[in-house]
Amino acid sequence: MAPVKLIRGSNTSISDLIPTLGTVVVGFGWDVVQSRGPAVELVPSAILCGESGTALSDEHLVFFNQLVSPDGAVTYVEGDVEQIEVDLANVPADVAKIVFVVYADPDLRQPGNFGAVRSAYIRVSDRSGAELVRYDIEEGSGIEITAMVFAELYRHRGGWKIRAIGQGYSTGLKGVADDFDVRI
Repeated sequence: MAPVKLIRGSNTSISDLIPTLGTVVVGFGWDVVQSRGPAVELVPSAILCGESGTALSDEHLVFFNQLVSPDGAVTYVEGDVEQIEVDLANVPADVAKIVFVVYADPDLRQPGNFGAVRSAYIRVSDRSGAELVRYDIEEGSGIEITAMVFAELYRHRGGWKIRAIGQGYSTGLKGVADDFDVRI
């Protein structure tokens, strides 16, 4: 089965693609155009949000320094490929959505932005690696963008859907943190 291809603003039901909800693997990828200056270092993360649309707590931000959500349902997977595993069946009921953000790490190589980023995507696969959904981020100048919400998994009528977002921030991780009320 070919994966469902999303465009910005579109959504699809994960529950229809895998009726027996279990763990999905959310993968991220991109190419960085090489230059003589510092290369951008991108970092994927997930924010578990309640009905208000904000993080349940500061501990509900999952990334390389906080590998697992407090409930254990969302895990950052370290390795060659940037991935976050989500055990949909065990996500607590107070989590209305999980937002997937990629940001330019300001501590590693300043100034970092999406200007040199090409072919960025987010995909959802089952545990076997079969790609179910893919959203190829639209290319733009990206010079002003230092963080981006790629997509969100959200509850819908007792199941889960994914929506392609592609919303860039010129205010970096701080702007994202302010919008989702999480301290970084």
